[in-house]
Amino acid sequence: MNDPIGDMLTRIRNAQMRGKSTVSTPASKLRAWVLDVLADEGYIRGYEKTSSSDGHSAIEISLKYFDGVPVIKELKRISKPGRRVYLGVKDIPQVRQGLGVSIVSTPQGVMSDASARAKNVGGEVICTVF
Repeated sequence: MNDPIGDMLTRIRNAQMRGKSTVSTPASKLRAWVLDVLADEGYIRGYEKTSSSDGHSAIEISLKYFDGVPVIKELKRISKPGRRVYLGVKDIPQVRQGLGVSIVSTPQGVMSDASARAKNVGGEVICTVF
């Protein structure tokens, strides 16, 4: 797999289109950090790490719905393995005039665009969520 974050985002999009309550993805630290931001911003209910019988660890993501409609309307990968997108703190975009969130990987950790502006750090824009 070349793009593990893109794979996770696609699994979330596909599960929401099918109306699933949970979705599973292979575990990694970066995926957990991105899911922490999604949970803090209220886009998912939460997640927990599980272990399968073959020894591989996985993350079980609990998706969030409001009146039967997924809370996440748009989940878009920005920085891809073929083209990384690094932006300074002044250039981090607002998603839908501040209604959405950009997830940014900074030297101080993975955080939302608002947190990055508050801490005055830029970094790699992983994805946008609305």
